[in-house]
Amino acid sequence: MAVNLAPLPPLLPVSGIRVGTVAAGIRKVGRPDLTVFELPEGAVTAAVFTQNRFCAAPVILARRHREAAEARYFLINTGNANAGTGAPGLAAAERCCEALAALAGGAPETVLPFSTGVIGETLPVDRLEAALPAALEALKPDGWDAAATGIMTTDTAPKGLSLAPDSDHPYTLTGIAKGAGMIRPDMATMLSFIATDAPVAPALLQTLLREAVDRSFNRITIDGDTSTNDAVTLVATGQAPMALLEDRQDPRVEAFAARLSSLCRHLAQSIVRDGEGATKFVTVSVAEARSEEEALQAAYTIAHSPLVKTALFAGDPNWGRILAALGRAGIDDLAVEGVRLEINGLLIAEGGALAPSYQEADGAAVMKAPELTLSLALGRGGAAGEVWTTDFSYDYVKINAEYRS
Repeated sequence: MAVNLAPLPPLLPVSGIRVGTVAAGIRKVGRPDLTVFELPEGAVTAAVFTQNRFCAAPVILARRHREAAEARYFLINTGNANAGTGAPGLAAAERCCEALAALAGGAPETVLPFSTGVIGETLPVDRLEAALPAALEALKPDGWDAAATGIMTTDTAPKGLSLAPDSDHPYTLTGIAKGAGMIRPDMATMLSFIATDAPVAPALLQTLLREAVDRSFNRITIDGDTSTNDAVTLVATGQAPMALLEDRQDPRVEAFAARLSSLCRHLAQSIVRDGEGATKFVTVSVAEARSEEEALQAAYTIAHSPLVKTALFAGDPNWGRILAALGRAGIDDLAVEGVRLEINGLLIAEGGALAPSYQEADGAAVMKAPELTLSLALGRGGAAGEVWTTDFSYDYVKINAEYRS
C-alpha cells in the first residue's frame, strides 16, 4: 500500500565494490535474505548506528570492528534481528563474522555484521554459514538491485537510488535502504547502505554522513519506535578520477555533501512512502519557531499523535487534534493566538481558533489527497523544521499484530 513510491531505478555499480545476495532460509525458505558487500582495500567506511540502548548484537559488534580494523565486508541478514539475545547473540554474530572471514581470507574484525527482523529469537547461524559460499560466489559489481530486495523485511518494494557521474561530479553515488515499520531513527527497523567511488578523507566522510543523516533519516517517523538495529553506512572507495576531498572549504566538498543529502533524503522518504499500512505521505512543517530544535519538537509531537494519524487515515480535517498535539509539545510559553495552521495551502486556523474563511467542505476535499503537508507557523521566531510521516490505518495494526505469525 505504498504511497507514490517510485519503482526501483537501475542502480549503478560503484568502482571497487561487489555485492552478492542469496537465500539462506533464515526465516522463510527460498527468500533472498543474506547479502554480502565486498569492499576494496583502501576503502573508507563511515557509519551511524541506532541510539536505542537495547541495541542488537550486530550493532555492538560492528561498532567494535570499525574501531579495530578497516572494513572489507558487510554481512547482512534479514528475518532475524539478533537483538535481545544476550551473550549467545553476540557469540552468534562473532561466529558469522569469523565464518565469512575464513572463507574470504581475512580477519573477523574486517567484517561488519548487520541484522534485521524479529527481536528476541536465536540467529540460525548454521543456515547462515551454509549459505556464505554461495553469497561469495554471487559477488558482482552490479549486485545492488538484488541486495535492495534481499535486505527487505515488511517492505512492499525495494528502495534505492543512483546518482551518475557528470562533468562537474566525476563520481557515482549509489544507495539502498530498507524499512517500513519500527521507524523513528535516533542516530540513526531501518538499514541503509550507500557507496561512492569518490576519494574522501575518513574524518570528513563521517562528518558528511552524520550531517546527511540528520537531514534525512533523522527526520522520518512511522510509529515513533526507534529500532534496536538501525544503521546507515557510507563507503568511499577512492577509485574515481579526482583529487581527494578533505578540506571543508573546497567547493567540491559542498557539492558532494549536497548530492549525498539528496540521495539520503530520497531513501528516507521512500521508507515513509512504504510505511506499514500507509495510505498517506505526510509532511509536518513547522516555521516561525525560536530554534530548529523547537520546530522539530513540535513537528514530531504532531507526527506521533495517534489521534492525528488516525484522522489523516480517515481523511477527516479534524484540525483540533493537530492543535491539541502542538499544545502538549513542551513549548511552555507558546502563545496560541500566534499559531497558524494550513493543510496543503488551505488556511484552517489562526489566532487560536478556526479561520473565518474556512469551510468544512474545503477541508474534506483537501484531505483526500494521498500527500499532505501540515504547515504550522508558531509566530515566535525565524527557525523552521520538518519531518515526514504517515497515517495510521487498519493495516498497520494487522501487519504488526501478525508480525511473528
